[in-house]
Amino acid sequence: MEYWAEIVGQPEAVRTLDAAAALDTTPSHAWLITGPPGSGRSNLAFRFAAALIARGQDRDAVFAQVRARTHPDLGVLTTQKLLIDIKAARDIVTTAHYSPAAGRYRVIVIEDADRMPERTSNVLLKALEEPPERTVWILCAPSEADLLPTIRSRARSLRLVTPGAADIARLLHERDGIDARVAERAARLAQSHIGMARRLASDADALARRERTIDVALSVQTLGDGMRAAATLVKIAEADAAALTETLDQREREDALRSLGLPAGAAIPPQMRSQIRVLEEDQKRRATRSLRDGIDRILTDLLSLFRDVLLTALRASPELINLEREPAIAELADRWGAERALAVVAAVEVARERLGRGITPGLVLEALFATQSTADMLVLGASENGALR
Repeated sequence: MEYWAEIVGQPEAVRTLDAAAALDTTPSHAWLITGPPGSGRSNLAFRFAAALIARGQDRDAVFAQVRARTHPDLGVLTTQKLLIDIKAARDIVTTAHYSPAAGRYRVIVIEDADRMPERTSNVLLKALEEPPERTVWILCAPSEADLLPTIRSRARSLRLVTPGAADIARLLHERDGIDARVAERAARLAQSHIGMARRLASDADALARRERTIDVALSVQTLGDGMRAAATLVKIAEADAAALTETLDQREREDALRSLGLPAGAAIPPQMRSQIRVLEEDQKRRATRSLRDGIDRILTDLLSLFRDVLLTALRASPELINLEREPAIAELADRWGAERALAVVAAVEVARERLGRGITPGLVLEALFATQSTADMLVLGASENGALR
């Protein structure tokens, strides 16, 4: 199972997919891999795709091409927008009818299949109802409920679990050579999100931005504090999104120039500029999505903080996610009490739901902190009048 070694905490899924990709097996024509963010569903999907394409012992070589999205028998449907548009779905469905060029199967991976609206899903449905003989579809989504029942019924479902923080820390330590204590902290703060744990463990700036997020949240006591906190967190998310996309944008541009036969930094001939322009437009859309993803990461971090406060207020002897902030968490739990902490946790969940509906990130954060700070002032006022404690 060395080929699957980077898949953390999913032994049952690995056994199922390894058996399905065996040379003497005919796999299901469509798979639906579901799991919470950070469970590794995309990484597992592309590993499975390479195993299906490979002929015999060349899995690692094929996976290198699959990971780079350069294998001729791989199709990928994803989006930098909030939704996958119908044209992109039609284009990928057309390629599904191509015969494999070099491998055993043609494999099409749809990342974020939950981003398909109904019209787009219906385009895919037709392809799943009449699948080409040597094409395999792999769809990824947070849960089965995120897809139409007609899509779910035509795919074999594979549910992933949230990997344990200890498993992720061990992977970071053994594979990436990260200090064991640093790896443990990163896995804990990332709440078992594999990609985020790796980033927090290896990128000091990313870790500093997370710490700044917690500092800002702990400083809010008045409505004015809340509005300043919202503005600050938007700036933190913008910086995080810029750092995350800068390297990727540069690599994509270099790959695009190379595919056009141009060296890095070369002037682009007029007849090729339209292709580079399309890439730049996609990158701009990704920047917008990356900002929203950055805000969602901030809300996830805030949720971890307030969850720690709630469990501490309940005297539940919790294993704190934000262990390094234990004194501040205890103080806030004492000041708020369990009922107020539960209300704040609920407010963060509402904020995440609003963000998912496309509401402006700054407004989402302002509404969250207005709720938190107003209630906090009431608690403080009551405390000063002797009504509490």
